[in-house]
Amino acid sequence: MTPATSALGTPNPTAIASFLVFVALTLVITGWAARRTRTASEFFAAGRSVTGFQNGLALAGDFMSAASFLGIAGLVSLSGFDGLIYSVGWLVGWPVMTFLVAEPLRNLGRYTFADVLATRLRARPVRIAAAFGTLTVVGFYLIAQMVGAGNLIKLMFGIPYEAAVLGVGLVMLVYVLFGGMLATTWVQIIKAVLLLSGATVLALLVLARFGFDPLALFEAAATRYGPQTLAPGKLVTSPVEAISLGLALMFGTAGLPHILMRFYTVPDARAARASVFYATGFIGYFYLVTFILGFGASVIVGREGIAGIDKAGNMAAPLLAEAVGGTAFLGFISAVAFATILAVVAGLTLSGAATLSHDLWTHVVRAGRDSPDHEQIRVARVATVALTVSAIVLGLAFKGQNVAFMVGLAFAIAASGNFPALLLTMTWSGYTTRGAVTSMLLGGLGSVALIALSPTIMVDLLGMETALVPLKNPAVITLPLAFIGGIVVSKLWPEPAARAAFADMAHQTHVGHADD
Repeated sequence: MTPATSALGTPNPTAIASFLVFVALTLVITGWAARRTRTASEFFAAGRSVTGFQNGLALAGDFMSAASFLGIAGLVSLSGFDGLIYSVGWLVGWPVMTFLVAEPLRNLGRYTFADVLATRLRARPVRIAAAFGTLTVVGFYLIAQMVGAGNLIKLMFGIPYEAAVLGVGLVMLVYVLFGGMLATTWVQIIKAVLLLSGATVLALLVLARFGFDPLALFEAAATRYGPQTLAPGKLVTSPVEAISLGLALMFGTAGLPHILMRFYTVPDARAARASVFYATGFIGYFYLVTFILGFGASVIVGREGIAGIDKAGNMAAPLLAEAVGGTAFLGFISAVAFATILAVVAGLTLSGAATLSHDLWTHVVRAGRDSPDHEQIRVARVATVALTVSAIVLGLAFKGQNVAFMVGLAFAIAASGNFPALLLTMTWSGYTTRGAVTSMLLGGLGSVALIALSPTIMVDLLGMETALVPLKNPAVITLPLAFIGGIVVSKLWPEPAARAAFADMAHQTHVGHADD
């Protein structure tokens, strides 16, 4: 049932027109946002003017990357039920955000999650350690997105890889450089609406072929590929691997700097909780839809046809769009995929710029001395240019490489390096500056080291026969290590000032800043 020919890889007028309309609309929004971006609060946090519903959509737009849309649909199409392990892991992370992170983060911080650590710990060491974790996560995430953009757009639009990477970088630069968080927020909202709408229409077109009965679709998949396609165990066979991957995906979500930064855009903690509620609903619905898309692609397009275009299955959703909606619908879905990448890299770039400007420049270089808003914004814009150039250069340098491990590395570092320090700072009075730095460095550096020694790098990338560390994802080791290391060091070297400041921080957790 594979289409005899596919328009993938050739210029698609609908895709180009849809993408140009999206870019034109978002550039108009960027111009509008630029006129309203004068202070550091407006640049980094949209003046805290975003409503809970708007931030919920923006959170969904920031989180639902090309890996979510194209990757999960592809995994389900090729491996069946097991392809949902990523979507389940990511989705389970959002209740963690609701109950442990959203309210205290909004009430304690200003622009970055390091603000929370510095509330009662010594600012300079914890901000430097947090900056390492943030920039590492952002860097690996950006490389994966840029390389993914080049490969996907080359297939979907028929333009050269280099042109795709350069185009994504330049448009992203305009969003962040001039519009700051306000422009980035609305880019993410528009992208979320497009992605949810496009995926819904595609799912309805698939279900129409099966009498709008999902069970008929699943029965067709089981008939074609055997009942095992509806059972778990094909993608991740080891229970330890499954637990490790689940820990990384679940707690990594609560440690991603560009996601955490979004909680500062709302006016109060209630809106922060509401935004997580809405985001969870949007993301949960989207992952249910990708389940239909994955099985629809495996039945309507066929696994052979999908793997023939891209052996990883990333083109399953576009191929399905072409099969059920024709070339024009393929063009629209292709444009949505490109918009997805643009929105995510804009959020990543802004979080990296906030870390360089707010954490390192203002609180480390200037040692927390008064830094006027115009100086912080200027430093952030210089950092934005530097991050964009770095992303483009690295995207070009990693052309043709398998960069899937970088996303796993980003989540492992976020789960092991950022989340333990954030949680222990907010919940344990005995946590110290040395303990926080130990947690972040053990979790972050440990994740990098173990992944470098894992089968993902040593076998898949370097072609060696065996790996020194059998686990593909190290979270089952590094996450407990970060917690234990931080607790042990805090016990060995107590910090009376940090303990004394815990009561004030606990009060601020509930009432917020005095100027809120």
